[in-house]
Amino acid sequence: MNKTTLAAIFSFFDELFPNASCELNYTSDYTLLIAVILSAQTTDKSVNLVTPRLFGEFTTLESIAIADIAKIEGHIRSIGLYRTKALNIKNCCREIINRFDGKVPSAKEDLMSLPGVGAKTANVVRAELFRFPEIAVDTHVARISKRLYFANPADSVEIIEKKLRKAVPEDRYIKTHHQMIHFGRYFCKAMNPQCEQCRLRDYCRKIKEETT
Repeated sequence: MNKTTLAAIFSFFDELFPNASCELNYTSDYTLLIAVILSAQTTDKSVNLVTPRLFGEFTTLESIAIADIAKIEGHIRSIGLYRTKALNIKNCCREIINRFDGKVPSAKEDLMSLPGVGAKTANVVRAELFRFPEIAVDTHVARISKRLYFANPADSVEIIEKKLRKAVPEDRYIKTHHQMIHFGRYFCKAMNPQCEQCRLRDYCRKIKEETT
């Protein structure tokens, strides 16, 4: 991708979402980690509806680690995969206490060793909590990357992340990650994207495929 195209994309992102940021609500390192774990295959909005109840009853890392799993499930039952997520967050809290002195670790390898934490979750936590230059690839980032030719249609999440790291300046990693999520969530949606109002039509694979 040439510099002119990149400049046009970043300019439009900056115009639409100059202050894009994480939309998950959290108050501490572990509440962010749990919120990100819960957000897998569901929306941030859905997670923000259940975490006040969850963290209202379990007010410390230790209280979650020893909680009755059924009570955790009861608070998050409305989101997808709630049984697996309940077990993961309980065990995750236990391991943070036992292995990391009650603090969410910053190293990617340590984060990914925790139950329920994959590369995307680790990247989100590292960027949001510790400001490490990371790009987390969720469904929105993947879709936008493919539509704007950052990646190919068949590329895996891992390949998309590598290609974004090459194309995007490192000092824009966190900002661009959030902007791509907002762009995919509110503008270039999977269904009914706002193509008529988009200044990136000339760079869009979807538009090209529809007109050829």
